Amino acid sequence: MELSNWSLGDIWFCILGLFLVLYVVLDGFDLGIGIISLFARSEHRRDMMMASLGSVWDANETWLVVFAGALFGAFPAVYGIVLHGLYIPIILMLFGLIFRGVAFEFRAHARHKQYWNYCFGAGSLLAASMQGVALGALIGGIPVEEMVFNGTVWHWWSPFAVLTAVGVVFGYMLLGATYLIMKTQGRLQQHARRVAEITAWLTVAISLIVSLWTPIRFDYIAQRWLEWPTLLYLAPLPIAAAGSFLMLLRAVDKGYEHTPFFWSVGIFIFAFIGLVASFYPFLIPPSVMITNVAASNKTLLFMLAGIGLLIPVMIIYNGFQYRVFHGKINVDDYGN
Repeated sequence: MELSNWSLGDIWFCILGLFLVLYVVLDGFDLGIGIISLFARSEHRRDMMMASLGSVWDANETWLVVFAGALFGAFPAVYGIVLHGLYIPIILMLFGLIFRGVAFEFRAHARHKQYWNYCFGAGSLLAASMQGVALGALIGGIPVEEMVFNGTVWHWWSPFAVLTAVGVVFGYMLLGATYLIMKTQGRLQQHARRVAEITAWLTVAISLIVSLWTPIRFDYIAQRWLEWPTLLYLAPLPIAAAGSFLMLLRAVDKGYEHTPFFWSVGIFIFAFIGLVASFYPFLIPPSVMITNVAASNKTLLFMLAGIGLLIPVMIIYNGFQYRVFHGKINVDDYGN
């Protein structure tokens, strides 16, 4: 049975979602650690934070590159519209990612590390906040006319986008703190527990505000979430996210080391599924649908054959990498 263009576009929508959630979770925690490092009280603590990232941080960003390439191939019109409409936040995000990468490598060998400390933290904060701004602008809707961006250069800037940016920053700090709980011990681990508890409450609070603001401001989302029987199908998502939040607080309070990170990941995954459920079948709400912008059938099949083989290889490689470098970090290995 031959797959239709619609079903291939639908498959690629799911694949892009997989790439994006892997990027958000994996690069999210190291961006979060970078932000947390801005408030570290000693150079030794910063060394431990950097050592926890030394073997994994650059591989985490691979998923962003794969996502961008797959988006360009599967939905080229969306790629062009999004880059045009979100040009400034995307450029600033890339600058932040490059800046923090340079700072990470230079800091490991610098005699005076204070300057590179701030560069790494500031780059992490800039990249995380611009990702949040881009998310808020995308939820708010990008003006499109005849598959061409039809807004101003500052269309992405709004109070709603700023709020989502703050939420993403706190969410990444939560991922970073729970990762530090898993990788460190002693005073830094106790500090990470306090940060995890605080950022968990802040993340959920902002998420709740965004969840209430979104259907009030955007009719297409209100129709998706508040109409019957769609409400029946989507209701388990916020319930599962709330359950993950409560289990996260319990795990932090009980002194568990591994489960806080996995419960924080659960919050992100359920929130991401809820976001996808709000958008589908739109790639750029509320006008650009999957069926309108998908590449040709041959292109989608060709890409599916290639990336279909690549996805398990990348996942296995990432899993093996984390397996090899599991356990508590040794700060003496940092910079060697």
